[in-house]
Amino acid sequence: MSTAICTTESLSPLSVTTRTAAAIPPAVRRGAWQIAPGEAMSLKARSASVLRVKQGRVWVTPDATLANPSEDLVLAPGESMTVAAGQRIVMEAWDGYGATYSWDNA
Repeated sequence: MSTAICTTESLSPLSVTTRTAAAIPPAVRRGAWQIAPGEAMSLKARSASVLRVKQGRVWVTPDATLANPSEDLVLAPGESMTVAAGQRIVMEAWDGYGATYSWDNA
């Protein structure tokens, strides 16, 4: 898995140490993360990475640059987006069900 900096301290990705194995969905146990309904987080890629949605839908807003103005994206299960090294995204669950995603090297 690639590394990212979660810049939203109070909303960091799933902390496995605070949940029991039974409460963690199978997709999370296989190297994915969860974002709860109503939760938003900011992630900054340390290296080129790929955000892949496993379950649910996420609303993603990349930071705007001179070359690329910011635009909101909604990713559904099976969809992905490449995040350039140093790029920051803000992501939140699109609906009331939350979502599961992975963050891997590009």
